Amino acid sequence: MTFTEELRGLLPLRPAGLLTRPADARVARRLTHSLGADGPPHRPRRTFSDLLVFQLDDGGSPAMVKHPRSPRATVSLAHECEAVRRLARDERLGAWRRLLPVVEERRLEGPLPLVVENRLPGVEADAVLRRSPGLARGVTESALAVIRELHRATGWTEEVTARLAGWVEPRLAVLAEEVRWCRHGEGARALVAVRELVERELAGRRLLVGWTHGDFHPGNVLLAEGRATLSGVIDWAGAVPDGPSLLDCHTFVLTMRHQLTGREFGGVVADVVRRASLMPEDRRLLAGVRALAPGAGAETAVTLLTWLWHVAGNLEKSARYARSNRWVADNVVSVLGEVLALEGEVSADRGRGAVDPTVRSTPSPGERRERTR
Repeated sequence: MTFTEELRGLLPLRPAGLLTRPADARVARRLTHSLGADGPPHRPRRTFSDLLVFQLDDGGSPAMVKHPRSPRATVSLAHECEAVRRLARDERLGAWRRLLPVVEERRLEGPLPLVVENRLPGVEADAVLRRSPGLARGVTESALAVIRELHRATGWTEEVTARLAGWVEPRLAVLAEEVRWCRHGEGARALVAVRELVERELAGRRLLVGWTHGDFHPGNVLLAEGRATLSGVIDWAGAVPDGPSLLDCHTFVLTMRHQLTGREFGGVVADVVRRASLMPEDRRLLAGVRALAPGAGAETAVTLLTWLWHVAGNLEKSARYARSNRWVADNVVSVLGEVLALEGEVSADRGRGAVDPTVRSTPSPGERRERTR
C-alpha cells in the first residue's frame, strides 16, 4: 500500500461540510441554471453514495435534484431511474405507487449530469428518530408493513437453491475486488465460508422472491410530519425485481438497531453471528416475515446475506468505502472474523464426528457458550 493510500484510509467517509460547501454551492447553481430555473438551490449536500443533492423551488412543486459526482454514482442513478420507472408502471401495486418518487427529468450524459425527481412529502425517518428515539418501534412496524405490501403484490414463493449463487457470488466478487484484505489469506477464506454457510442453510428452502428494495433502512423512508406513518420510499438504486424479499425486513431491523445503539452495522451483524441468533426483540419484529423455519442456522444465514447485500451495495456506489480503513475494519473484517470462528467450530465438530455433515450444523447459542468456558 502506498503512502497516499494509507493517508486516504484515515479520511472520513464524508468530507467536512465546511470544506466542500462553497464548491457544492457553485455546482448546484450551475445545475439550476442548466435547468432554466430561477429559484436558488436549497441546502446542497453530499451523500455517502457520491451524489450532490439539493431541493429546488421554482414557483411550482418542490423538486429534488441529484447530481452524480463519479462514474459509479452515474451507473447507480441510472439503475434507480429504471427501477422506479418499472415500479410506477406495475399495475399490481395500485395505490402503493404514491410512495415512489417521480422522475421528472433524466440527463446523465454531458458535463452536468442530473436527475430531477418530485419532492415527496415527509421527513427522513433517521432524522426523526435522532430527535425522538421512542418512536422506533412504531416506525419499524409501519415500515415493515409497507414494504411487505410491495413483496406480496409482486412476489411468488419458490424453492431457491438455484437462485442462491446469483444472490451471493456477484456480491462476494465485489468484496474481493474492492477490499484488499478479502483477496488473500483469512479474508479470502472468510468469503468462501460465507458462501458455504448461506448455501448450506438456505438450500432447499422456499422463500418469497420478488421486487426487493435492497437498501431499506430508516434513511430511505419518509415519515408524515408528527406521525410514524410512511409517506415515501426513496433511493431505489439497489432494487431488483427477483430478489430475496425478506432481506428488506432484515435490513430495516438491523439498521434500526445500528442507529439506536450507535454501533456500526457490521458490529450488529457480528453479534448475531457470534450468538447464532437475532436479539429477541428483533426476532419478534420479524415474526411476520413469511420465509424461514425456526433455527439458529437460518437466522445466521439470512443475517449474513443481508450484510453481504448491504456492504457490497455501498462498495459499488462509492470507492470511498473501500478506502476507509475504519469502515472496512468495522463493517467487513469484524463480520468475516466471526464467520471464520463459527466455521472453525463446525469443522472441528465434523472432524470429531460429532455432527452429521448432511444436517444443518450451525451450533446453538448454548453450545457456543459451553465451548468458550
